[in-house]
Amino acid sequence: MPPVRPPEPFKPAKLSVVIPCFNEEQTLATCVDRVLAIQDEGLSLEIIVVDDCSRDRSAGIAADLAREHPEVRVLRHAKNQGKGAALRTGFHEATGEFVAVQDADLEYEPMDLRDLLGPLRSGKADVVFGSRFLSATPHRVLYFWHYLGNLFLTFLSNMFTDLNLSDMETCYKVFRREVIQSIEIKENRFGFEPEVVAKVAQQRLRIYEMGISYSGRTYAEGKKVGWRDGVRALYCIFRYNAHQMPVPMQFLTYLVIGGTAALINLAAFLALMAVGVPLSASAPIAFVVAAALNYLLCVKLLFYRKIRWNAFLELVVYGVVVVVGGGLDLGITSLLHRAGVSAWLAKSIASLVGVVFNFIGRRFWVFPPKRP
Repeated sequence: MPPVRPPEPFKPAKLSVVIPCFNEEQTLATCVDRVLAIQDEGLSLEIIVVDDCSRDRSAGIAADLAREHPEVRVLRHAKNQGKGAALRTGFHEATGEFVAVQDADLEYEPMDLRDLLGPLRSGKADVVFGSRFLSATPHRVLYFWHYLGNLFLTFLSNMFTDLNLSDMETCYKVFRREVIQSIEIKENRFGFEPEVVAKVAQQRLRIYEMGISYSGRTYAEGKKVGWRDGVRALYCIFRYNAHQMPVPMQFLTYLVIGGTAALINLAAFLALMAVGVPLSASAPIAFVVAAALNYLLCVKLLFYRKIRWNAFLELVVYGVVVVVGGGLDLGITSLLHRAGVSAWLAKSIASLVGVVFNFIGRRFWVFPPKRP
């Protein structure tokens, strides 16, 4: 049996560690010291502290650290913008071969970054995520509902991205520098996590995941994420993934948008009929109101990144779709009503037909898929 060959040593590499910081005077210096401790003769560091307009002594502490350690650079926002904005600033300035995210609050152990770098340095991965749920190392026991929320958000994100991550919301994400610098980060707060996962998935990159240790904070100790950030994460999962889904999944998503517009269509129609507006006028008026809402939701949520035409032409084509759809809606409603079907049922049936027609029109005519 041939002897087992020991793994070849990694080539020397440089890691840029971006530390977003907002009011972390109690932990920042210790955090930077722990990050500095991971470097050796084969791994050099660039530590970029982005002070997000802290109101405590964090900026001064960061400046002292930069004077003491040549590896440390300090950037500062004149206005508080959020974690995502701080990371966007840090990523832009990074010069290392690899780039990692490190929170300043000591919930994560920097020594784990050495393990996360392994698949990147060996050339196997483009991105490595650290999972709080895969590791056998000690974990502080804290909030059950936060844990359940993380599982739900990860499950939902995986359903949209077709990944099988165990911890989408993890802080520890390590990238090849060219990967993260090619991604346009739009989220300013904690929506960064689902946004960057979505955009990494869409690039069909080689993604690995490894277990890490975790020592969470309580709100009394300075934890900042709240329920509003959970709601925003739901929006971001939908917002940054919807346009890339297969057509059947897009249609299911459109059912939510189209269903909402259909309810508005029906409500407006019944309200107009109730005040004496004739069916021949109330049906098209209600349809136009619902179509406007439908368009706004499509632009904002579903097809935004698929817009390929200039705004004028897009609106003209959309107008044609609306006119044809309105005629179809009025025709079906009138035909069924003359056949003895009640007004509300006739309108409901026409609205359901309209949902299918509107999806086809928007998906293939107003917001056509990108041609290869």
